[in-house]
Amino acid sequence: MGRTRNVELAAVMAELGLSQTRLAARVRTVAEEHSVEELAGVGQSHIAKWVGGVVPEPPAARILAETLSRGLGRLVTLADIGLADAGSEPQPPAWSDDTLTTLVTLGSTDMDLNRRRLLATSVYSTASLALPGEQWFEQAMDRARARKPLTSHTVTPRDVEDVREMSDFFSRRDQKRGGRAGRTALVAYLRTDVADLLSGRFPTEVIRRSMTSAAAELAYLAGWTAFDGGEHPIALRWLTTATNLAEEAGNAPLAGHVLRAMAHQAVDLGDPREAVRLAEASLSSRRYTQACWRERSLLSVVHARGLAAAGDNKAAVAALLQAERDLSRASEGDNEPNRVFFFGEASLAHETAATLRDLGDLQGAEQQFRHSVRTRRAQFARTHSVTLGYLGAVQAQQGHLDVACDTWGKALDAMAGIQSGRVHETIVQMRRALSPFRDRAGSQAAELDTRARFMLSQS
Repeated sequence: MGRTRNVELAAVMAELGLSQTRLAARVRTVAEEHSVEELAGVGQSHIAKWVGGVVPEPPAARILAETLSRGLGRLVTLADIGLADAGSEPQPPAWSDDTLTTLVTLGSTDMDLNRRRLLATSVYSTASLALPGEQWFEQAMDRARARKPLTSHTVTPRDVEDVREMSDFFSRRDQKRGGRAGRTALVAYLRTDVADLLSGRFPTEVIRRSMTSAAAELAYLAGWTAFDGGEHPIALRWLTTATNLAEEAGNAPLAGHVLRAMAHQAVDLGDPREAVRLAEASLSSRRYTQACWRERSLLSVVHARGLAAAGDNKAAVAALLQAERDLSRASEGDNEPNRVFFFGEASLAHETAATLRDLGDLQGAEQQFRHSVRTRRAQFARTHSVTLGYLGAVQAQQGHLDVACDTWGKALDAMAGIQSGRVHETIVQMRRALSPFRDRAGSQAAELDTRARFMLSQS
């Protein structure tokens, strides 16, 4: 945009009848609400520069968009005020950002191919993701209740049900086809329909909390599918937003579920210290105690994986036993959220096997991976294929190459048609394990490697 006049921002200010001085005062008020201290001194000169074409830093741009949204009574995006470039540079997630503004801005970034590529190729890091204290999370509902509606639409129970149905659809599609399948449609729905509903009027507190929970589930899915698709910085931003929305809804188990996903991501990306920290946050007080038994088991087993990766063997085994006890107490009569439909005997066996593998117990890991394969239902094709890939890897580590090749052949069969970064990485690791044997012409390993190479070229 350079230093040409920002006509979009000037037009919005004119629509509101705001002088630069009055707009600066409003920006300071919103910044104070979000504890963005660096904007405490925003004045008329800053607004003049922005109107004149200087692009503000991302925190200032987001606060400005929220300020104008409140004034107009409708959502104002960075693109609407000529500041889309302010959201294109990768920035660490910020707990203090307004969740609705973040959802719209992140959705716009995710749907813009160039900006998404820039964000996707930035460095994944949880170093700046210091979790706020429990008091901050406990006050989230009060902050959300105080947010003024931006549209005249009155949200109904039918609206909530519609969002929940979409969440169920995208969740089951992810399990069957992988995170990359249909993800664009998911983000578009979040960015438009769901954002509009969150901007509306809530006739009761129950409806506000229900809609916010439904939105949090979808934001979680946007993060989870980005994680599965290998777009980790984008995933981290969506999962942060989902945690905020869950706390605004007063849905502590859902917040724990999302933090568990963040811990899982940290384990997979080789950051065990952060994995343990995030897993412990997912287990803290009400997030664990208010969860159903099935969800408690999921939180505990991911905690075990983090502990194993961090080298805390004794604590990891204790966490595994806790996960087994929790799942054993789950029953068909429990009032369970749909988000845990995937977690059962096969899932627990898969995560247990991964934990034992990291603890160095390859025989135990092989037994648990086999158990997962035997008990996995067909609808969970993506995880089933990854389980087979992991099973082949531990068999190869024990020197059983022929058996591993048989297993990997089944894994490649199961991976057909699945669009998943984790599946892609599993094939990469398979080829790495096969590399010492791929030059043996006509061997099973060489044939398998050729097939794996072809699948990678198609993904």
